[in-house]
Amino acid sequence: MKYRKFGSLDWQSSILAFGTAGLPSRRSHPGSPDEDLSAELIRGAIDLGVNYLDLGYPREMRHQERIARAVGRSLQGGYRERVKIAVTLPTHLADPVKHFDAQLDTQLRWLEADRADFCVFGRLNRENWPILQNSSALEWAEAAIRSSRVEHFGFAFHDHFQPLKSVLSAWGQWAFCQFQFSYMDIDHDPGISGIRHAAELGLAVVVSDPLKSGLLTRNIPEPVSRVWTEALKRRSLMEWGLRFVWNDAQISAAILDIPSRQELAESAACAERAEPGGLSVQEEVWIGKMRDARRSLQRIPCKSCRPCMPCPEGIDVPRIFEIYNDAFIYQDLETARAIYRREMGQAHRCTRCGCCENRCVKRLPMMELLEAALRLLEEPQ
Repeated sequence: MKYRKFGSLDWQSSILAFGTAGLPSRRSHPGSPDEDLSAELIRGAIDLGVNYLDLGYPREMRHQERIARAVGRSLQGGYRERVKIAVTLPTHLADPVKHFDAQLDTQLRWLEADRADFCVFGRLNRENWPILQNSSALEWAEAAIRSSRVEHFGFAFHDHFQPLKSVLSAWGQWAFCQFQFSYMDIDHDPGISGIRHAAELGLAVVVSDPLKSGLLTRNIPEPVSRVWTEALKRRSLMEWGLRFVWNDAQISAAILDIPSRQELAESAACAERAEPGGLSVQEEVWIGKMRDARRSLQRIPCKSCRPCMPCPEGIDVPRIFEIYNDAFIYQDLETARAIYRREMGQAHRCTRCGCCENRCVKRLPMMELLEAALRLLEEPQ
């Protein structure tokens, strides 16, 4: 396993981090982790050298409890001392700071742990960050560090570069940040520029979803398949996706949800072969062709520049357009619908007030496009 310096901390993380969202389920109880198989995978990853484990965003607490308890039991017998755990605090609640103590204590109890090595403020963006900043969130974080309940804090961020700069400059104790990043995201929320800026400030950069929940490795559309067959070196689509991320020396680790022994073995082998700057110019050009082939399939030319926001009804129109486009780019309508449902897109709340359309710098027919997204993404009853 390869390791990299974790920002300004005196610690090196494995470049492959274990994500728990993909833990295998029990056949008799879909959605509930199979504790024996989960323990085998987690311990197998640690035995291979993985030393960073991410508990993921607690979307639904009952499901999060099952995952955390399975992880806690897997780390018994000396494995807890060999890995650092990152827990995430939800920031979508109306008054998140009010619930942070309970959220942290509950997840630690499920893990059978007395502290969190890393604690993540989840899903920060331009809408919720001012609310969090104006509350006592950072003071609460400082108290959690003083009490040794948390060793280091970071944040997960999905928005443009300018709001990211505000988050980074607000507090001098950030240890790391987490971005969704893949070869499809070089200029997207916050893209390469965000990675560079955070690393220059001394933060470790952890990326999640380097394979976009498997969308980069399955349901390959014909334009992408045609480019893939022309590859200079025959590698799996998994390896191309991971090596692109690990090619950047400023990325400390990539979180990969690992559901099987086969995927664990393959991803660990990719990590052994990966080197910063290891891709040739020709290989980078080829990956760029893969990116362009996928982007050619999008239906709505929205760049998520967001002058159309905020919506009076609370609809995140650019995000809905992104999910709609992804259904075509990745040839996976079911996953797009699942993401739309999970994020509560609520395009049906549109009143056709025209605010977004009047603000759109590209003069897109926003209301018409939102109706098309609604028809596609909201499953028939």
